[in-house]
Amino acid sequence: MTARLEITMETREEELQRLASAVDRLAADDGWPESLAFKVNLILEELALNVIRYGHDEEGLHEVDIRIVSRADGLTIEMTDDGRPFDPLTDAAAPDLDASVEDRRIGGLGIHLTRSMTSEMRYRREDGKNCLTLTLARGE
Repeated sequence: MTARLEITMETREEELQRLASAVDRLAADDGWPESLAFKVNLILEELALNVIRYGHDEEGLHEVDIRIVSRADGLTIEMTDDGRPFDPLTDAAAPDLDASVEDRRIGGLGIHLTRSMTSEMRYRREDGKNCLTLTLARGE
């Protein structure tokens, strides 16, 4: 059986709660383990916050399209935004996990966490948009 969620959110932090609520409904309806719902919400919050805070040079609202397809063997998350080109696989600096909290540079940890919680991440730039596809196993 396949369950889906398609949602468009504006680039406002207030939209994160609406996104999390939609993911929680999908998770409950589709019988996800709590750990999977937590991971999906954390990943989406990290990625959406990056777009909201750093994705655009100009003022004004933009949109982020999110699509989740849940199958028996795993999930696929597709996230598309019209922000400046940003490939998290090559453009995000790896955080120094050995440095003390005081000495660490700000940023990069969210992408690192996302990479560690997914089976696969793919990026492409298409029609002036960032398109990020993530895969998670259901048992992850």
